[in-house]
Amino acid sequence: MLIPRQSVPSLELPTLDHGAFSLATDNPEHFSLVVFFRGLHCPLCVKYLKELGALLPELQKRGVNVIAVSTDDEARARQMADKVAVPALRFGYALPLVTARAWGLYISTGKGPTSAGIDEPALFAEPGVFLVRPDRTLYYGAVQTMPFARPSFTDLMMAIDFAIGKNYPARGEYTGAV
Repeated sequence: MLIPRQSVPSLELPTLDHGAFSLATDNPEHFSLVVFFRGLHCPLCVKYLKELGALLPELQKRGVNVIAVSTDDEARARQMADKVAVPALRFGYALPLVTARAWGLYISTGKGPTSAGIDEPALFAEPGVFLVRPDRTLYYGAVQTMPFARPSFTDLMMAIDFAIGKNYPARGEYTGAV
């Protein structure tokens, strides 16, 4: 389990159009927003990433760097990026499953074609959304076992405004006896 105020696992991936990504050198003013999504087969991911793309300029104004990441290979990632149609959104691909698990993501087995008519990969990561501070410590994290009921990016942006404006600390950091 990832613990707020503690370092997150390393994350280094190729991106489609923005060069190699490394969380260690991302250097946001306030946060790196890492959005793990299921992949090309997921129609809900298309909708979710379009919502993220629409808010990308506002997030950037707030000092938030954004990357969307999947376990898909480059070809599938390119198809997803074409569907989302937000060239400024960084798409990381080829996320190793061992790295997905290190981030606390759930791993699912493919069940054939989805409602979009696209086969699920044999194994893939379920969604997760993380805000990481410039010092690579976890500020916020949410993971899902299913493709639905994900955090709202509009709500998250309001939370970012509050966190920055009030210098609000990351919560959930206690690991002692209970």
